[in-house]
This record gives sequence, C-alpha cells and structure tokens, in this order.
Amino acid sequence: MQTDNIQSKTAAALGFFDGLHIGHQAVIHSAVEAGKRLGTPVSVMTFRGEPELPKFGGRHDICLMTYDDKERLLTGLGAEHIFAYEFRDIRDMSPEDFFRNIVIETMNAAYISCGEDFRFGKGGSGDAELLGRLCAQHGIELEIIPPVCAEGVQVSSSLIRGLIRDGDIEAAAEMLGRRPSYTLPVLHGRKLGRELGFPTINQEIPPFMVRAKRGVYASVTELDGREYPAITNIGVKPTVKEDDAENMETHIIGFDGDLYDKWVKVSLCRFMREEKKFGGIDELKAQLEADRKTVLGYEFTK
Repeated sequence: MQTDNIQSKTAAALGFFDGLHIGHQAVIHSAVEAGKRLGTPVSVMTFRGEPELPKFGGRHDICLMTYDDKERLLTGLGAEHIFAYEFRDIRDMSPEDFFRNIVIETMNAAYISCGEDFRFGKGGSGDAELLGRLCAQHGIELEIIPPVCAEGVQVSSSLIRGLIRDGDIEAAAEMLGRRPSYTLPVLHGRKLGRELGFPTINQEIPPFMVRAKRGVYASVTELDGREYPAITNIGVKPTVKEDDAENMETHIIGFDGDLYDKWVKVSLCRFMREEKKFGGIDELKAQLEADRKTVLGYEFTK
C-alpha cells in the first residue's frame, strides 16, 4: 500500500472497489489504458474496509474479500500505487478537501476514471458532475465509466452479496469475473473428518465478510499455485457438532498435508445441497462419498 505522495503524474482510478467486480475492473482498466497513453503510472484510491466500513442496510457483513486479496487483485489488474484509506479518516472531508488532499496532492492525478455513481466528500455530497468541474479547473482529464451489465442486469456489489447469501454462486462469479472466495487461516479442529476418511481444513469466516448460504459447495482450494477440487461445508455440521457455531470446513480432494495456521484460499464454485443432519456416521460417510464423486465429475472453469 502506498503511503507517500507521488511525485510523477498518474492515471488515477477512484472508487470504493468493495468487490472489484467486472464493473470496477472496467474503471481500473480505463486508468491502465490511460497510463499507457500518457506514459504515467497507475494509481488507485480505495478503502481498507475491515471492519471500518459503514453499515449497508444495517449490516456489517458486506465485504466480498479481505483487504489483502483486494490489494493482490488490484496489483494484478495493473495498479502501481494503491492508496487505501480507513473510512473514518476521510468521511468528514468536504468534496473540495477530498479533491485537493487526495486527488491532487497525494495521487498527483493527470487523468481520473471512476464509475458514474462515484460519490466523494462528507455524506457523499460530491458527485460526477462536481468532479468534472473540479477536474476542468485543474486541467485533469476525466473519464466516467458507464455501468457494466451481465446477462442484461447491471452489476453491483449489493446484488453480488445477495447472490452469495442465496447460494447462487455461478451468477455471483459471472458478475465478479472470478469465483467468490475466502482466503483465511486454517484453524485447529477436532479432526473428525480424518477419522471418517475425509480430512478437512477448518476456517472461520470473519463477521465483516459476506457469508454464503449454509450448505455444501463444490469448491476449489489453491495451494502453492495449484488448484485442487474440494468440497466445502458452510454451517454448523449438525451430525457431529454439539453447538451452533458456524464455520467453513473443506475437504481437499487429492491433498493430504498439514495446513494448520497457514492462510489458504477456498473458492466456491457451485451450491450442491442443503446442510442436513444424518441418521448416523455411516449415512454421513455415504453422502460425503457421493459428494466427492459429484465434485470430481464437474468441469470447473476459472
């Protein structure tokens, strides 16, 4: 993350970028293309977002990725300088102060790209029209990126959150431009999965992240640059658990190793079935074997 002001002019992308979906990627792409044309580096302004973001609809569980994942993805998209702010640090700035302090003094922008719904300044009082006037006053080129649609529907982070909460993972992936994923540390568990012949990793979804619908998913786990097919259960494991604490448990097909305390990325691919309580361990094992065969029969795409 960049902390110092940039001395050279930049092509800057401005946005919340809370999910870095295909609409956000269009904004970043425009800045990258402008940077090539102008011969300037690309800078991005965004928010850290964990868990400092304001409530959306009264909910805190709104993040579609951790900040570390956001930074990696931004870098992969071409961002050379990333300015990530805590919301509380800039929420009381007037639009003019935001423009002067961040766009001019910090990012040193010669070009700006943003979505047409971009808002800035206290209470979101600054809009694209005001941004255009400020850019014109300072000789900064501005490009407003129109909304992006998938299957005729305008892409938005709020819509993606709803799809994930409903278990419609494939529709969410189309709007994100990638699979919904969780990169989280592996926790020590009771090792019941290993006793059943289905060793698993346990991860806890933070309260600020969007939680997928309870149930069993076909998934992919990334380890050392390689992707493994997997089965992920999000919920309470009612057959073997004695409490109602939720977590995410993943059986990685074709891998058997120690991942405790490591950060592992699990990407959801397809909702398979609802979570249920089985009549006993044998019935559970039979279902897990059926789930494994189902997952191995899928052809996963990026």
